Amino acid sequence: MQTTKPYTISKQVVLEAYKKVKANRGAAGVDEETIKDFEQDLKGNLYKIWNRMSSGSYFPPAVLRVEIPKDDGKKMRKLGIPTVSDRVAQMVVKMYLEPALEPVFHEDSYGYRPEKSAIDAVGKARERCWRYDWVLDVDIKGFFDNIDHELIMKAVRRHTDCKWILLYIERWLKAPVQLKDGTLEGRDKGTPQGGVISPLLANLYLHYAFDEWMRRRLPDTPFERYADDIVVHCKTELETQKVKEFLEKRLGECKLELHPEKTKIVYCRDEKRQREYCNTSFNFLGYTFRARLARTRKGDFFVNFSPGASNKSKKRLMDKMREMEIQRKSRTSLEDLAEMINPILRGWINYFDKYHKTSIYSIRYRVDNILANWALNKYKSFNRSRKKAHDWLGEIAKRDPNLFAHWRIGVRTVAEQ
Repeated sequence: MQTTKPYTISKQVVLEAYKKVKANRGAAGVDEETIKDFEQDLKGNLYKIWNRMSSGSYFPPAVLRVEIPKDDGKKMRKLGIPTVSDRVAQMVVKMYLEPALEPVFHEDSYGYRPEKSAIDAVGKARERCWRYDWVLDVDIKGFFDNIDHELIMKAVRRHTDCKWILLYIERWLKAPVQLKDGTLEGRDKGTPQGGVISPLLANLYLHYAFDEWMRRRLPDTPFERYADDIVVHCKTELETQKVKEFLEKRLGECKLELHPEKTKIVYCRDEKRQREYCNTSFNFLGYTFRARLARTRKGDFFVNFSPGASNKSKKRLMDKMREMEIQRKSRTSLEDLAEMINPILRGWINYFDKYHKTSIYSIRYRVDNILANWALNKYKSFNRSRKKAHDWLGEIAKRDPNLFAHWRIGVRTVAEQ
């Protein structure tokens, strides 16, 4: 009796893949199975994934279609949520394939990569905006939905001849999407945002569609790319216009399209660059780049072109705060509120206080307003006086400035002064 499998896949890798999926959390897919449900028979479920993948009989279930609001609050972004089992299977392939792709990727590709981050991309863009007067703010229309299956498989085959990796990536690309009403929608292009393997495939696609093309055709034109969010730096307006035309043609060859309204040419206007132009700011990874008042080490003020937390980023944070309905939790203690909201505040502040810290100062007052509403509902002795509630919070902030993460905004340590 033959017991060997046609494909050699490590059981240990399957276990490690599950641990990574668990750490990333995520919602249930079409089978409505949560990670907690999956763990009820963890050993059996992991064996089933390994057995099917090793035998070539693993077929991914449909991906659950979920829509979330885009930044503008008007349009919806389509996400595809795989089942927990499918996320583990995708993670297995990612763990085998990523080490082969990572050394190949461009140094200015920052998205979804080990040892690289969004804040690294923001910092590099900031540095280059000081040296280059113009920016092409690139937006690719419906990128994840328009990835060409034939081209992405050609790119994957260039870096691996592992039959089971190729087999399962192709199956994931073709897996249908299940809509809200339960109907299935077939796919002949695109890879769903929300899939574990999708970011790696997206990076590989744009590596050849954009990064490598820029390196060959425009080696002296620097850029930063985080997934499909791209900033290109140019010396003159004419050069920027030409890059836009070249890129439009190149992306067309790769079955992609520049968004006609969102792709724009930006002039990095500051104290020394005083030309009038229609676009003098752009958004990149939650930051708005524009002219801002800054101070030298000697204390002199000047205007430079730099990033600060965007208004959209601030609005998203405050929307999240409001969704928690803190003002209604009058039976909750202040300390418990801090435990509830500090993880959200801390993560947001740690990301946005890297550049132009004064751009996030207003968040302190806005969050305190929410806490004041909570205090007014909890303590009737304030007699609905907002001033009394704010004064009370102020006294607590003096005694225990570390209770809430946002109370450290705008406070400089002795070492920083």
